Amino acid sequence: MKKLGFTLVETVVIVAVTALVSVTLGWLLAYFYKTNAYALEQSTAVGQARRGVEDAMLYLREASYGSDGSYPIKSVATSSITFYANTNNDSIIERVTYSLINGTFYRAVATPTGNPPSYANATIATSTISMPVTNSTSTPMFRYFNNVGAELFAPVDISKISSIRTIVVIDVNVNRSPVAFTLSGGATLRNLKTQP
Repeated sequence: MKKLGFTLVETVVIVAVTALVSVTLGWLLAYFYKTNAYALEQSTAVGQARRGVEDAMLYLREASYGSDGSYPIKSVATSSITFYANTNNDSIIERVTYSLINGTFYRAVATPTGNPPSYANATIATSTISMPVTNSTSTPMFRYFNNVGAELFAPVDISKISSIRTIVVIDVNVNRSPVAFTLSGGATLRNLKTQP
């Protein structure tokens, strides 16, 4: 009579192969989820930054004199800009600031108060547009140009600004692929447009 079953050697081989396949599948699944989570995080950060850049350029195109009569552009730097624009389609012109602080891209909107309107005691609503932003010192977030397209350098005479370009570099993890994603946008200040 022939006995059915596995020998001890066959059992050990089957257990070893099963363990090896299980460990390999587990490692591959963990790698897949880790990579997928990173790609999703990078995609989310890029999407937020894209919407922020689009909004900034939209508001900059419509920059206008403040409710208190202030010039449309209040201050500029390579990592920030403050200007006046109507951000909510009412009759009040808000003061808008876009700034890069410690790798985070912020927008602050100040609504004037009083009669006549004043921004001195304005209610300020600050929101985070995107993070992590990894612009280097050689990649300024904001660049300014005059009416003939020549770049203006610090100290920038705000009365000569005709258009603004922005570059936002997003990289969730600088030590990992994919490489940083660069977003750019531009706006010509319609209410200040002058002929060359």
